[in-house]
Amino acid sequence: MTHRHKVIFDTDPGVDDAMALYFLTRRPEFDLLAVTTVQGNLDVETVTRNALWLTERLGLDVPVARGAATPLVRPAGPGVPHVHGPGGRGDLTPPAHLARTVDPRPAWQVIVDLVRAHPHEVTVIAIGPLTNLALALRHDPAIAGLVAGISLMGGAFGTHGHSGNVSPVAEANILSDPEAADLVMTAPWKVTLLGLDVTQQVVMDAAYLDRLEERGGQDGAFLRAVSRFYQGFHEHSRGLAGIFAHDSLAVIQVLAPHLFTLRHGPVRVVCGGLADGQTIQKPAGLPGPPAPAWDDAPSRAVAVDVDVAGVLALYAETFIA
Repeated sequence: MTHRHKVIFDTDPGVDDAMALYFLTRRPEFDLLAVTTVQGNLDVETVTRNALWLTERLGLDVPVARGAATPLVRPAGPGVPHVHGPGGRGDLTPPAHLARTVDPRPAWQVIVDLVRAHPHEVTVIAIGPLTNLALALRHDPAIAGLVAGISLMGGAFGTHGHSGNVSPVAEANILSDPEAADLVMTAPWKVTLLGLDVTQQVVMDAAYLDRLEERGGQDGAFLRAVSRFYQGFHEHSRGLAGIFAHDSLAVIQVLAPHLFTLRHGPVRVVCGGLADGQTIQKPAGLPGPPAPAWDDAPSRAVAVDVDVAGVLALYAETFIA
């Protein structure tokens, strides 16, 4: 009997979000309990409709809960339609009518309810801004001791030269709500960060995406179609003939942690100023004087290296029989 990971998927879909959700739902090792949405790639109404559309396409019978429409203390940003397409779905358009409807509870409440219903069993896979997790903590701080763990796509720590994608030092999910991110980093739960240090190492090139389409059936055809606009963005902005895997790595880390090299130590998030949104880790054993802002915070696992071939093979074989 395969151990099944009970998962809440916290997301702002988003092309790479959609690709991560497809992977998660096609793996027998996961038991998806809910999808919660948060503003980030686009406004919360748009990303929530995208989540309803994706769960409908995938045939998932799980609650979809609308989450935070704004960061904790800042106004909402404009989103990034130039990255994910005007509706966050690349060039694809959902049907005008969706049968699925949104759960009446706010996302933070769904997170609290499910963690309380399954103590020490739920992993939250968070691949957008961390506002919903921060709100869940604010409403019920005790859940920090009741989750199995948090696997999040976010941050950048400068290894392999990956230090930021929306500023010289900041990654997009963290900069969307740095205050929420710092709250999540300093709460007493287990957190693993999959930042640009590893997500920008894993490139799904055009040939790889074409192979998914040719051999992956309906799922593969969808993955290729949804990624085309996203690939265009990567080509124009970076000269990259493919896409970064980004969000899927937060799912793959839960399933196959052996594919990642982790560095441990507290992490803090810069809130404001020139380095707004920067994630800084104090690695365990770092010599030097005391640094109370870090020393008083719990240790975090930061992915600093990745088995690229292993990740790409695992993703592809999920769809290609």
